[in-house]
Amino acid sequence: MQLPHVLQLAALGLMVALLPLSLVWASTDDKVRKLAAVTLFLTFDLIVFGGFTRLTDSGLGCPDWPGCYGQANPLQAHADISAAQAAMPSGPVTVVKAWIEMIHRYLAMAVGVLIVSLMVLAWRRWWRARRTLVAPSAVTGTSPWLPTFLFAFVCLQGAFGAWTVTLKLQPVIVTIHLLLGMGLLGLLSWLYAQQHGHPVLEAGSGGLRLPARIAFVLLVLQIALGGWVSTNYATLACTDFPLCHGEVIPTMDFSHGFTLWRKLGMTSAGDYLPFSALTAIHWVHRNFAFVVIAAAVWAARRALKVPVTRTLGFALLGAVSLQFFTGVATIYLQWPLALAVAHNAGAALLVLVLVMLNYRAGIGRSQFVSRPDRASSGPLRPAQSFS
Repeated sequence: MQLPHVLQLAALGLMVALLPLSLVWASTDDKVRKLAAVTLFLTFDLIVFGGFTRLTDSGLGCPDWPGCYGQANPLQAHADISAAQAAMPSGPVTVVKAWIEMIHRYLAMAVGVLIVSLMVLAWRRWWRARRTLVAPSAVTGTSPWLPTFLFAFVCLQGAFGAWTVTLKLQPVIVTIHLLLGMGLLGLLSWLYAQQHGHPVLEAGSGGLRLPARIAFVLLVLQIALGGWVSTNYATLACTDFPLCHGEVIPTMDFSHGFTLWRKLGMTSAGDYLPFSALTAIHWVHRNFAFVVIAAAVWAARRALKVPVTRTLGFALLGAVSLQFFTGVATIYLQWPLALAVAHNAGAALLVLVLVMLNYRAGIGRSQFVSRPDRASSGPLRPAQSFS
C-alpha cells in the first residue's frame, strides 16, 4: 500500500474519532474520565460490529490490509472489488462485504486514536500532579500506566486484525482476535470504574470476591469456546436442544475439532474437517454454558445482598438471561443474523458487568473504600481531580 493511501486511511480513522473527541474537549468535566467513558462505549460498539462483520462472512471483504486492494476505501477499489464479485458472486469479496469490512477497520482505527489520546491526557495529568506537589494517592486515577498498557494492548489487537486477513481467517487467529477485543473492553471497563470513583467493598465483604472471580474466569473460557464455534462455522452443528442429533452424547471428534493450528475447514493434515469435529466444538460450548450460568447466578446472588453491588447483580442476571435466550433461539431459528449479533453483544455485556463487579468486590480498593456506615463517614469522593 502506497504512502498517500496510508495517509488517507489514517485521516479517515481520525475523522471517525473527531466526533467523540470533540465531545470530550467541549466538556467541563475531567477529560480523562469523560474520554474513558466515550472510548468504552465505542469499543463496545466495535465488538458488536466486529461480530456482525464475522457473521456476515465479511472478514475477507477486502483481502489485503490495512486498505482495500491497496486503496484507502472501497470507492477507490471499486473496479477490483466488482471484478472479484463478478468472478465469484457468492464469494468472500463483494461490494457490500468490502464496505462492512472497511467500516469495521475505520471504527478500530478511531478506537486506537481515542486510546492514544487517553494515554496522552493521563500522562499530562500525572505530570501536572507532580508539578503541583500533590501526592499521587490524593488524585483520582492519576496513574498513567493503565492507559499506556491499553495503547500497547490495542497495538497487539491491531496486529491480530492484520493476521486475521493475511492468514485467511485461520480459526485460532480469529479467536484470539475476538478474545483480545473482549480483553480491551474489560481493561477499559476497569479504567472507567477507576476514573468514575465507583465505591469498592472492604475485603471479603459479602463473600462476593470469590464467586465474582470464578464467574469471570469461566466467562473468558466460554468466550474462547464461543469464538471457536463461530470461527469454525459450527453454530448449526447441532440443530436440536437440549439434545444434539437426538442424543445426549452424540458422535464427536475432539481431536480434529480442537486442533488449534490448522486452516479454516481443514484438519492439520490438510483434509476436510469432518462434521463430527464441528459437533464436538458446538457440544462443548453448549454444555460449558451451564457451568458459566451457574457461576454467574452464584455471583449475582451474592451481589444482590450488598447495596453497593445490587444494581450490578440485577445486570448480571439480565445479561445471563439474554445470553441463554439468544443462544437457544439461534439454534431453533436456524441462526438468524440479528440473534447471532445479539449473542455476541451479550458476551461483551457480560464482560463489562463482571469486570465492574470484580472491581467493586475489592480488587481496586486502592482508590475508593466503602464504609459500612455511610451516614457517619460521609459520602465517598476523590480528594482531588485534574481535568
